[in-house]
Amino acid sequence: MDRNDSQHIDYEGFSFDAFDEARRPEPEVTGFDKVVEAALSRRGFLGVLAYGSGAAAMGLGTGLGSLMSSVSAEAATSRFAFKPIPIATDFTIHVPEGYTWQVLARWGDPLFSDAAEFDHQTGGDAATSNRVFGENTDGMELFVIGDRQVIAVNHEYVNPKLNLPKNEDGRPASAGDVRKLQNLQGVTVMEVAEDGNGWKVVVDSPFNRRIDHNTEMRLSGPAAGHDMLKTAADPTGTSSLGTFNNCGSGKTPWGTYLTCEENFNGYFGSTDEAVALPEDFKRYGIDAKSVYSYEKFDERFDLSKHPNEPYRAGYIVEIDPADPTSTPVKRTALGRFKHENAATALARDGRVVVYLGDDERGEFLYKFVSAGIYTPGGDTSTLLDEGTLHVARFDEDGSGEWVALTPEATGMTAAEIAILTRVAASKVGATTMDRPEWVAVNPVSIEAYCALTNNSRRGVKPNAGGDETPVGGPNPRAENKYGQIVRWYPAEDDHAATGFTWDLFVMAGNPTVHEDAYAGSENVNEGNMFNSPDGMMFDTTGLLWIQTDGDDDNEGDFAGQGNNQMLAGDPATGRIERFLTGPNGSEVTGLTWSADRRTMFVGIQHPKAPFPDGDGTLGRSSVIAVKRDDNLPIG
Repeated sequence: MDRNDSQHIDYEGFSFDAFDEARRPEPEVTGFDKVVEAALSRRGFLGVLAYGSGAAAMGLGTGLGSLMSSVSAEAATSRFAFKPIPIATDFTIHVPEGYTWQVLARWGDPLFSDAAEFDHQTGGDAATSNRVFGENTDGMELFVIGDRQVIAVNHEYVNPKLNLPKNEDGRPASAGDVRKLQNLQGVTVMEVAEDGNGWKVVVDSPFNRRIDHNTEMRLSGPAAGHDMLKTAADPTGTSSLGTFNNCGSGKTPWGTYLTCEENFNGYFGSTDEAVALPEDFKRYGIDAKSVYSYEKFDERFDLSKHPNEPYRAGYIVEIDPADPTSTPVKRTALGRFKHENAATALARDGRVVVYLGDDERGEFLYKFVSAGIYTPGGDTSTLLDEGTLHVARFDEDGSGEWVALTPEATGMTAAEIAILTRVAASKVGATTMDRPEWVAVNPVSIEAYCALTNNSRRGVKPNAGGDETPVGGPNPRAENKYGQIVRWYPAEDDHAATGFTWDLFVMAGNPTVHEDAYAGSENVNEGNMFNSPDGMMFDTTGLLWIQTDGDDDNEGDFAGQGNNQMLAGDPATGRIERFLTGPNGSEVTGLTWSADRRTMFVGIQHPKAPFPDGDGTLGRSSVIAVKRDDNLPIG
């Protein structure tokens, strides 16, 4: 792609991250890099940052951290009920011996009997494109509703060259083309059931539902009704259409689904490229150029006509999977930024805590703490509307603080904090991060984890808000091609506490190519190495499942790492082993379990052809079901 002309994006293999990089340079060395650098300079401060033979040469030391001493002990007892698998570079899925997988749902599969079967020649029927399983599956959760099992699953974005294969350049050429793309994104809610032939979608289930770019939403919380959210179609600023770029997910204690709007900026453009846009658009990467050219055929996305529309996207959306007639709610109190996922926990006093990552280089990690207390069976309608949003500050001594984003601290109103959250976080000096992806909360220990997926750029550049991140001495991971996972321990074993301590669970790397910091931490070896940790979920036993979305060319710095994959990590020992490999070209993303924990549902996004249908077919994003042959629980 010509990085100076984002109008000429090649949709083949397109990513929203590349789209943003073309328009918005971010810090190459972030505030978090500086903290890690300082930790590395203190010999033995973090045992997890010991890189084997190369560490001694660099003077990093190996430390005496309990994690690494456990990892290095050959007699450590494994909690993994599988034999680790090698890498793969082919176009199918591999799981351990004693496990099998099957496709549950593919892009274009009917949810209702009136929907057309998928046609590889047309990329699916446009007329019923809102009645089928959508494109590019991502975060998901399973809900038990009575005696039924229902999965809610995100559809992050589309691949126009596949969805509109008859269009020469893969771009929409009509309002009908745009509507088809809009229909294929958003969320699917679907009932699933298992019979003698395995798992299947229950077609025509009363719970089945598609939520897309034209579904009515209610805006709630401190930003609802603010002038910045008002439009000609909605002069009240309380009702919007659609949810966008739905990435990760979450599940509330009361059984609703949280879908997370990530790269919403790319959907808005202008038919007048000379239009004057609000200054704060720059912080969010919004300008006259869009990804899918919606603005040419749907004026709601035309910034020259409706400049307030982008303020109505970038939120956490709550959906009730048990009520297909319910209106999804955009919870503005949880902030507006590029939400990755929403990991929930309960504080010791019953308040609801939601951890949130802003997936862009140089942005921040957040936490919302409700004002009210969750009571099973009680009123939950305002729990995610009333509370305080915090942003993380990591200190070099291994401590940290959640800084409250209040009017007093930021000089902004509550509504402004909710709408321009990145600006508020910059005002309080939050730590810039290397693309915070999924957060996972350990169900058996008071701790949480965040995947910081990568940051390959060198040099010193401010983020779009002007947050400087100067280099302060040697930084062995300045070219962070591999990523890491940070872990924190809330003070007083309370997720609502403002204090915490932190370490790094793993630094991904390649020990077959490097002998220095790029080899990875001591719990990374030739048999389990990976890059770009992204999705993360804990199972009920406290194992951390790690999914990757990185470089799978298997060359250079990534030689021997193969396709993207899913691994299991043991927080007690630091041990990490590979469980699943995806088809070449795909991202492994999204994970949930059946009610009896005997089936694991895994998302496979943007696989290359011919997965999963065989030669001569399009690549179709899918959700697969993985089971043990002996039918014992997986997690």
